[in-house]
Amino acid sequence: MRNSNRSFLFWSLITSSFSGAWGLDISTPDATAEFARKAADRGFRVIIAGAGGAAHLAGVIAAHTWLPVLGVPIQSKLQGLDSLLSTAQMPGGIPVGTLAIGEAGAKNAALLAAAFLATSDKMIRQKLETFRKKQSEAVLAAKLPK
Repeated sequence: MRNSNRSFLFWSLITSSFSGAWGLDISTPDATAEFARKAADRGFRVIIAGAGGAAHLAGVIAAHTWLPVLGVPIQSKLQGLDSLLSTAQMPGGIPVGTLAIGEAGAKNAALLAAAFLATSDKMIRQKLETFRKKQSEAVLAAKLPK
């Protein structure tokens, strides 16, 4: 499985545990711009975009929508540094929230999107609070190697 597929598998598992409404797509540049323009009307409230290499995907989406866009740099030949810089270095006026490279970034993007949505959705807030509580309990229950 390619790194990008594995990263977004984590994203989809986390996102689906908070809400039944999510989508995953691979697209052309024209179709991506069209998707971004119509996303709010279709009920989207946050967009997560991931790309590797010269990762301009999140920026292209952000340029075509007022919705918050979270960018996840995907590991590439340069260990994702090129993707990170392409995602983070957006011009002023077109914000993209940039997360960590790879699986951690995909997981955190899903959790951050859930946190955004939790401000106005009690069900998502409860699920997010339960997730964080279980996560803390797992850390506290872990045993250090002897």
